[in-house]
Amino acid sequence: MDILKRPLITEKISAMNERGVYGFVVERTAKKPQIKDAVEKMYGVKVVEVRTMRYAAKKKTRYTKAKIVSGYTNTFKKAMVQVAEGEIIDFYGEI
Repeated sequence: MDILKRPLITEKISAMNERGVYGFVVERTAKKPQIKDAVEKMYGVKVVEVRTMRYAAKKKTRYTKAKIVSGYTNTFKKAMVQVAEGEIIDFYGEI
């Protein structure tokens, strides 16, 4: 099971990157120690702190010509990872 799904690249999190805080979308069942180990293994940095947030599904409705289509968005979990002083994670290095 891959714990880290993808990095979060938003304007707000990019500003936090300067302070050594990086965001990831992670597996919903992932625990903080598992997230810490996965980030340290994948990026080769020392993780100081992990904060997690769970997001519930939101109801969405779309109106089409034939009918009203209702459903839910996916639930997901975010992890904010703080790395040790002076260490960085380069998301754009492979591009």
